[in-house]
Amino acid sequence: MVIKGKATSLDIAHMAGVSQPTVSRALRGSPMVNAETRKRILEIARQLNYKVDKNASSLRCQQSGTLALLFFEDPTPDDSLINPFFHSMLGSITRACALKGYDLLVSFQQLSSDWHADFEDSNKADGLILLGYGDYLEAEQRLQRLVEQGTHFVRWGAALPGQPGVSIGCDNFQGGFDITTHLLEQGRRRIAFLGHASEHYPEFLERYRGHAQALRQAGIEPVTALQADAITTEQSGHEAANALLQRAGQFDAVFAASDLIAIGAMRALREHGLRIPQDVAVAGFDDIPIAGSAVPPLSTVQQDTKLAGAMLVDSLIALIHGQPAESHSIPVRLAIRGSSVAA
Repeated sequence: MVIKGKATSLDIAHMAGVSQPTVSRALRGSPMVNAETRKRILEIARQLNYKVDKNASSLRCQQSGTLALLFFEDPTPDDSLINPFFHSMLGSITRACALKGYDLLVSFQQLSSDWHADFEDSNKADGLILLGYGDYLEAEQRLQRLVEQGTHFVRWGAALPGQPGVSIGCDNFQGGFDITTHLLEQGRRRIAFLGHASEHYPEFLERYRGHAQALRQAGIEPVTALQADAITTEQSGHEAANALLQRAGQFDAVFAASDLIAIGAMRALREHGLRIPQDVAVAGFDDIPIAGSAVPPLSTVQQDTKLAGAMLVDSLIALIHGQPAESHSIPVRLAIRGSSVAA
């Protein structure tokens, strides 16, 4: 290949058979590029007598005054693929950015895409706010890559020890404890839990742990048969409730790990001729807008999305300016409605 004029990173990329961002990463020693590829790129750069344009590099290092909000796909009945709970989070984050003088770039990401690298060299934003991640154990490695490459990011999720980066989330354990305590106070004793209670879904697991603790405190040992896996969709809640009705016999209450699961479960209960709350009380988690207009209105655990948005933005700005930021759990409160309290 004959190079006319000064060699560029695009020339190196062409000769090395890689992308230009990969060349950029290799030249600055990013761990995202494997040793063999980095060696090949450095050798080609030496052969071409390539010199990094320090002026351009300095321009790239300047702050953009923009934060990026990355939504991740969630299964939904419509084409949005965005968890309805995150709609209110979007509003609070937008307001928080405006108050701090930052623009907000909103981007939808597929979980299968290379999202952990997309913003590293683009300089579209000074930092990332992540909402949703699917299976946490599958996302954890990518979050660790963000830490290793020095990307400024915060995420909404369970704030637990040992997790990569800074997490802001609600007190899932306390929420699960409080709503189960409420159901117990209504005289319910066989309380089912709908939602994945595993490390793959840390928020749901913490909600289940709080639920189990409330039961034990009341002298009731949690029953494995009264737990059914579900993800955050109405269809999943409907299927989980049907499975529970077929295998577990009678239960007098349902605590669902999300409002969407709870609403799907309510439909299944009605299809089986059960009255809510007379026969089975139902409670959810999140307090999405549809919860209050369900029939009957859904009791649930409210998350403070206004405070959450402010904390996510404040924490990210602190990281961008080289200041410390820590993970936090935000207090929750109950919204008691007709689905759990008989008239």
